Parts: sequence; structure tokens; C-alpha cells
Amino acid sequence: MEFAVATEHYLAGAPLADGSRRVYRIALRTWAWLLVGRTPPTGPERRRAVPPVLPLALLDGPGAPERVAAAFAARAGAVGPRTANRELSALRAALRWWHARGWLAADPAAGLHPLPTAPADPAGALDADRLRAVLALRVPLREKVLWHLVRESGAPIERLLALDVDRLDPAGRQARTAPDERPLRWRGGTARLLPLLVAGRTAGPLFLTGRRAPAGTPERDRCPLTGRGRLSYRRAAELFTAATAPLDPAGRGWTLHALAEPRH
Repeated sequence: MEFAVATEHYLAGAPLADGSRRVYRIALRTWAWLLVGRTPPTGPERRRAVPPVLPLALLDGPGAPERVAAAFAARAGAVGPRTANRELSALRAALRWWHARGWLAADPAAGLHPLPTAPADPAGALDADRLRAVLALRVPLREKVLWHLVRESGAPIERLLALDVDRLDPAGRQARTAPDERPLRWRGGTARLLPLLVAGRTAGPLFLTGRRAPAGTPERDRCPLTGRGRLSYRRAAELFTAATAPLDPAGRGWTLHALAEPRH
């Protein structure tokens, strides 16, 4: 059986929510590239690229654990342990499902364990020169606003991506929040760009994907004007890492968390 076919069987049979199924499909397609020793595409090309043909039999036999371990190590070196661990979790779930149905004689990832991840550290924040270079990058307006907001607000990225247009107070440079929530405010960079991003919109997610939301997307995560869905953390992180790779001496790009202003 071919890997992509086995993937679709797994996704159809596993008890996953629609959102999780989409995330797992992306992760498993990424593994198809890794397992044949090729670099997965990034950015817009990732969605359009057709993964290489991979016989599921390559994940069986004595050399399979080494193949999976080498692919995991390469992925961790490219995107960091957090992303690599999430993708490993998706692969292991699929491998167990395939093994239970007799499609694999053994689980080639049985000996692999998630890599340790360090907590967010202010020392990992970008210095002033790199910050200026990042914010000067020629990227879409959506990314510009998000990056300034991450830097200026000090709020968790997940909270920023959950913002809705009707909760914004551009004149006051803040978002309306519940009484028990920490106020969310921003400074001049966000204030200058935000009106351009929300022009013509009065409701729906602040940060939108580039295409219409899939069927079944909750109404709160869909723009009532354009039908586009809410930008996910995973996609926002991928875009930032890909955009900053040319600035990173190691060539890997940085994480969105590196944008956060250090707290003293």
C-alpha cells in the first residue's frame, strides 16, 4: 500500500475532529517528504505540492526505525522540537493504527520519544537590529499587523489570533476584554496598520486565512463578509519562520515567540 493511501484510510477511520483531521493530514504529508530524505516545501507551496510516492513497506523491516529516527532528527533541526514533536505525535498515531490492522509488522517509531523543549526565555528574544530587520520584511499586511501586535501587546499569541474585529477599539489602541481578563493594548506600529487590515469589516476574526473556510467551520471562526477562516497558530508560526529564514544565520528562521518584548 502507498503511504498517502494508507494516510487517507487512517484519517477516515480514526476518531478525529475535522480540525484535527486537517492538522494530521498536513503533518503526515510532511512525513512523506521526510521519509524519502527530501525537504518538505514551506509557505504557499506546501499546500499545492504533491508528496512523493512512498510505499508503506519502507516503514517495515529492520531499517525502518533508523529511517524514521533520521527523518525526525532532520525535522527537529529544521523547525525546532515543538513542531517536530507535534508531527511525531501524528505519525505515531497513524503507525499504531496501521500496525493494529496488520499493514505493518511493527511500529518503527516505538523507540522514539518527544524531544525536550525549553520554556520561553526572554534571552531568546530578537535583539534590536534583528527586530528592525524582521519588521522591515516585505510581507502581507496580515503578517505585519500580527507581528507588531505580538511585539507591542505582550499577550499570548493564541489570544491575539482569537481577536474579533468587533472587539477592537482602534482609537483607544486596545481591545475590549472581559472584566477578568488582562487588558490588551498596543502601540504605534499596530495602530498605524490595523485600520488598513480591518477596512470594510465590522465582525468576524481579525486575522483571516487566504481562502474560504472549509464546510463545518464554526461561525465564530469565519468572516461573514468573505467566508474566509480564522488564521491558525500553526500557520502563523510557519509563515513567520519561513519569512525570517533569510535573516537567520543558521538558515532555519525564528519562532513567533522571539518577537515578544522581554519582560523585566
